Amino acid sequence: QVQLVESGGGSVQAGGSLKLSCAYSLRTRRVVTMAWFRQVPGKEREFVSAIGWSTYYTESVKGRFTISRDNAENTVSLQMNRLEPEDTAVYYCAAGVSSYYYTWPSIRESSEYNYWGQGTQVTVSS
Repeated sequence: QVQLVESGGGSVQAGGSLKLSCAYSLRTRRVVTMAWFRQVPGKEREFVSAIGWSTYYTESVKGRFTISRDNAENTVSLQMNRLEPEDTAVYYCAAGVSSYYYTWPSIRESSEYNYWGQGTQVTVSS
């Protein structure tokens, strides 16, 4: 059974930092692309960042967010700096299992990912 468990969400003031972590239990001989998405009420889930052979970011977080993974520990993290009120959302960890790492533009499509965490709330106040 595959599980993705996010942690690290919370409330901060604009300009602050948070680090999200996702611990996943996934045994496969295939390749796993890990990603972070976010969603606000009434809007579609939005791609934030992903890591495969390379790292990918949506334009609005470039230079502020950093994704990393520890394959030995089966964790993926998202360091979020200089947070803005527009970053407020529920953040989801996602895993995509395939014979190859995803690349742009498919890596940003939520439909490409097989497994999802339960989400963690990030609230940034102005």
